[in-house]
Amino acid sequence: MTAFIAVATLLVVIALAWLLWPLLRVQRHSTVERHVANASIYRDQFADLDADLRRGTISDAQYAEARGELERRLLEEGRAEPKVATTPMKASRATAVAVAVAVPLVAGLLYWKLGSPDAFSPIATPMDSAHQLGPEQVNQMVEQLTARLQKEPDNVEGWLILARTQYTMRNFTQAAAAYEKLVALAPDEPELLADYADALAMSRNRDLSGKPTELINQALKLDPTQWKALAMAGTAAFDRKDYKAAVDYWERLRASQPPDSPIAQTIVASINEARQLGGMPPLAADAKAASAAPPAMAAAPTKAAPTKDVGKGTTAAVAAVVGTVKLADAIRAKAAPTDTVFIFARAAEGSRMPLALTSMKVSELPAKFTLDDTMAMSEMKLSSVGSVIVGARVSKSGRPMPGSGDLEGLSSPVPVGAKDVAITIDRVLP
Repeated sequence: MTAFIAVATLLVVIALAWLLWPLLRVQRHSTVERHVANASIYRDQFADLDADLRRGTISDAQYAEARGELERRLLEEGRAEPKVATTPMKASRATAVAVAVAVPLVAGLLYWKLGSPDAFSPIATPMDSAHQLGPEQVNQMVEQLTARLQKEPDNVEGWLILARTQYTMRNFTQAAAAYEKLVALAPDEPELLADYADALAMSRNRDLSGKPTELINQALKLDPTQWKALAMAGTAAFDRKDYKAAVDYWERLRASQPPDSPIAQTIVASINEARQLGGMPPLAADAKAASAAPPAMAAAPTKAAPTKDVGKGTTAAVAAVVGTVKLADAIRAKAAPTDTVFIFARAAEGSRMPLALTSMKVSELPAKFTLDDTMAMSEMKLSSVGSVIVGARVSKSGRPMPGSGDLEGLSSPVPVGAKDVAITIDRVLP
């Protein structure tokens, strides 16, 4: 009991420190920056979850449950009544004194009335799986947030949550539309402009030309060191064969990274590739690091950096699988033209986590596809395995994870580098 009181007192002191600090100083709140930071944290949590699945520390079921919980928490932020802070908060000593008195007093009264030290026993607090949300519930929450934003078009926080959520769900067209609304409300946020360019390029099959490049330039005008904008600017220059400009952008990006980091090594490899194609000498000091790193685009930290075709904007050594996908006539009536088709490749043996993923609409079928290292969903790429199974799934929920009623077709194992893979979507998932 004594230990409990000590811990409770410490927690109250920490809570007071967090509450009183903003009240005792003048500060300016930026709602947009806070939620950009929150979204970045969620993105890191998704990446950690993918890493745990690859290492085998969690099962597929645990992965699905944990990812569903993260998506639920991300969407829950949009259900509160957000208010956009537009004026600086002033220090209030009277308020600080009131909080300092009220917090421990109220906490003590509540615990005396409702609390019990036994509640900290692991036996008394079993895990409850009721918080897990299915695809239908997640989509319903997205629809509710979208409907709410139609009534609250100036809700900056709501648009940010919707844009980040749609991007996480790989609904890039919807994400780009949400970012368009967001940057209209907050036009001077370079990170939002870079994210908008990212989502817009992804919705255009990773094409950075045109509007995405305009957004990138706008972001760099506001912040010349914005890392995602620098990465994508270099890739856009590489795509149009302006290798000198690509080197310049990627050199600036490299300067912002720790020299011994894996990202820095990848950037060096890309710089040397651009230098070689542009007739410039390689980076002598980093030649060893560059040769150790796989030839990849310097925009690897962002999903929008890759180009549309294999060999365009990347070296010919980039691992890829090329083929065609079609929908069997027997089940065509079960698919709507607007349904999303996810095309993926996973290792022939081991983890079922996709190594590369792209998407299109049913109305585009039959269609050709290319899966390569630039479409990796995590650090694991096609080039890390020898053979893969390629699949295509018509998702009724609009999400990459399979669900009952989805339509699917899979290939037999094929070597990475295959260029004539034929996929027929011919079965309904139970």
